[in-house]
Amino acid sequence: MAQVLSWGLMKGQDAAQTPIHWRSEIDAIWSHCTPPFLAYGYGRSYGDSCLPVGGTVLAMDTLRKIRWFDRERGVISCEAGLSFAELLDLIVPTGWFVPVTPGTKFVSLGGAMANDVHGKNHHRRGTIGCHIQEFELRRSNGDILHCSPTENSELFRATLGGLGLTGLISWCTLALIPIASALIDAESIKTKNLEEFFELEEDSQEKFEYTVSWIDCMARGRHRGRGNFIRGNHRSVGDPAAEYAQQSKLKVSIPIAAPEFVLNSWSIRAFNQLYYHKQQRSLIKAQQALDPFFYPLDMVLHWNRLYGNRGLLQYQCVLPVDRKAEFGQLFDRIAASGQGSFLAVIKKFGSRASPGLLSFPGEGYTLSLDFAFRGDASRKLFAELDRLVGIAGGRLYPAKDALMSPAMFQASYPQWREFQSYVDPAFQSLFWQRVSAHVPG
Repeated sequence: MAQVLSWGLMKGQDAAQTPIHWRSEIDAIWSHCTPPFLAYGYGRSYGDSCLPVGGTVLAMDTLRKIRWFDRERGVISCEAGLSFAELLDLIVPTGWFVPVTPGTKFVSLGGAMANDVHGKNHHRRGTIGCHIQEFELRRSNGDILHCSPTENSELFRATLGGLGLTGLISWCTLALIPIASALIDAESIKTKNLEEFFELEEDSQEKFEYTVSWIDCMARGRHRGRGNFIRGNHRSVGDPAAEYAQQSKLKVSIPIAAPEFVLNSWSIRAFNQLYYHKQQRSLIKAQQALDPFFYPLDMVLHWNRLYGNRGLLQYQCVLPVDRKAEFGQLFDRIAASGQGSFLAVIKKFGSRASPGLLSFPGEGYTLSLDFAFRGDASRKLFAELDRLVGIAGGRLYPAKDALMSPAMFQASYPQWREFQSYVDPAFQSLFWQRVSAHVPG
């Protein structure tokens, strides 16, 4: 028995851990292991959606074989424990790329599906679930189900964004996108305030595959929402294999948890000031390798230790397009709390509907921030942010959440009761235990 950690350093209850090496081993799990079950990949969920309530954790990082790869059509089928890092090493040199990628490549395909992840190109491609052609779902009653948009379609929709609760995904088939180069033509543009970001984002939607902006969440007044807007496209010519081979593999590591006094309102405000002003020119154009463009934090191993032994919380919300001005209230509340974030990013979600019942993205703007956990102070701040998001008709991202109330979850995901009917009765997580609790009245 051992405790399982999330990326935010939250702890699950003690659970047995069973690695899965072969799909043929799965049938024996239901009779030989103790429920409740929960699949666990690389532990990159920030909150408690990946944490068990006891029972058995099914370790998926050993189930990562390639089933087949059609290099002509750009379609690959592989086991669910395969990481994006391993997938990219295979497909990029052959001129293909994943259609959607989160901000880390150290996440399993099964985990990406369970959270229906999005990336910097949601306005073009939607979520990863929009590109999953089929998958196999193993249920605790022994059922082995082939799921696709036309076969077992209800479980297909429930599993994409279903937080690993509908059963065990054993393999999936993913459609890729072609690339002519392993380099990105990138632009970084300084913005003076939130209004400039919104204008630039709207102007970039048709011209650029990828857009995102770092935001100084501590700036106030006429500088509120200032930041660095980043946009880019895959280069139209190049040599993917040679360019990918030349990409730097250099990484640094955070060896121990940082002392709590390192993160305070002064240091956070100073960091945001320095980060904003480090770019001297208003526009910088450059060719970037894939890793620094898509996965800059992956170059710092164990970066979550920077937030200390108490861990970190990530807060990610989406607000409808017609309520975007209310991000200003969120920034004001964060700045006033003194609990600002080093890492605050904002981007646009497009109109392409996510296939999953509990998928997070909806047309609008999404804001993501990291905070050091400060106990009651964090709970108070997050409750106030939740209140503002709820009033604006927004919702939170379950993959990042640690504190959302059952009332907030059930109000912002009204389809949760339909989803509950597809939950495998032998699967459970701390997140689901928390947010599916009865709400009085």
